[in-house]
Amino acid sequence: MAWKSNHCSPGWDGRCKECPVKLLVVLTTEANQAKAEALAAQLLEQHLAACIALQPQQSLYHWQGRIEQGSEVQLVIKTNAERLEALEIKLHQLHSYDVPEWIVLPGECSAAYGSWLSSSLNQPEPGDASAPTL
Repeated sequence: MAWKSNHCSPGWDGRCKECPVKLLVVLTTEANQAKAEALAAQLLEQHLAACIALQPQQSLYHWQGRIEQGSEVQLVIKTNAERLEALEIKLHQLHSYDVPEWIVLPGECSAAYGSWLSSSLNQPEPGDASAPTL
């Protein structure tokens, strides 16, 4: 079954009414696997992200007038527009870097994935038996 997409205008911020599912992908890097896992766990526990993929990588970048090279872990964070501001604040509070990477990419996804994403980002009330389980 082909998925039909409605395309939004450039500069889409996740609030476009015509798009079926409002998905945002946030990219950041951390210094190592342990720091990436700790950051991901805290963001997930606070329902600021529905899913975070961790990808080890080798990075080359400008820093303080020099070209640096090092191993990092890329965090690919899936969230929505309603959680974006809180996610940015918390990520900057918890991050080990002085200037953490913060790149936000709009995306579209299937209705089923979007439903799961939305339910994952909704914080259940204490004792709520209808809380989503994975």
